[in-house]
Amino acid sequence: CNVGLSGAYLKQTQRSTANLYRQPSIMGKKVLIISTSAEKMGEHPTGTWLEEVATPYLSFKASGIEVAIASTKGGEIPVDAGSRGGDFYTEDCKTFEADTAAMNLFKNSLALDSLVSSITDYDAVYFAGGHGTCTDYPDNPSVISAIEKMYAAGKVVALDCHGPIALTNCKKPNGEPLVKGLAVTGFTDAEETAVGLAEKVPFLIEKKFRELGAEFSAGSDWAPNVAVAGNLVTGQNPASSKSCADKVIELLA
Repeated sequence: CNVGLSGAYLKQTQRSTANLYRQPSIMGKKVLIISTSAEKMGEHPTGTWLEEVATPYLSFKASGIEVAIASTKGGEIPVDAGSRGGDFYTEDCKTFEADTAAMNLFKNSLALDSLVSSITDYDAVYFAGGHGTCTDYPDNPSVISAIEKMYAAGKVVALDCHGPIALTNCKKPNGEPLVKGLAVTGFTDAEETAVGLAEKVPFLIEKKFRELGAEFSAGSDWAPNVAVAGNLVTGQNPASSKSCADKVIELLA
């Protein structure tokens, strides 16, 4: 297809889709987007994947949702340089970085540990990805606590791409692995191999989730794929960020 036309059409569709959800039931709802603060994964330079913050932020705002941005350490969020290159630097990324209010939140992100005690004041949390998450999500007490509290309270927990790695050590209220028996997705083993980082990540998300008893949904490489299990929403890759955000909006409406 014509890339230019498809890009313009996608942007228009994203905004019009969001407007469909602009209704009284969703106005005033609050979503916290959470990002990694890690600039490296081992010796590999990384950070957050910009599209996975930009797209949900714009989608939520267009729907009338109140959005806050946090990170594991707080302050300015590091961005994986790869997400600002070529086709990865989407129109949403450009719009986000040109938005003064958005960038103020992004460069002055809240520290997650300061929010955990009142995390259920939010209606949903959305964990963005990027390989930095492999460093500061899985064993982070604040990440684990935030997810477990939100999930147990029936609030929406959404995670995209490498974001789902945050679920690894989370438990259900009954003590079982949170992902056990649930339909989930995340960056697949095939995708990790394709980007040449299968040997550098601490573990492969797909393999780990299957070991934990999850019903892992592996879609085609780089194609949008979202899994929904009650109030848990997971996206497979950067291309899934819009679909993942839309499912959050749908659940909040």
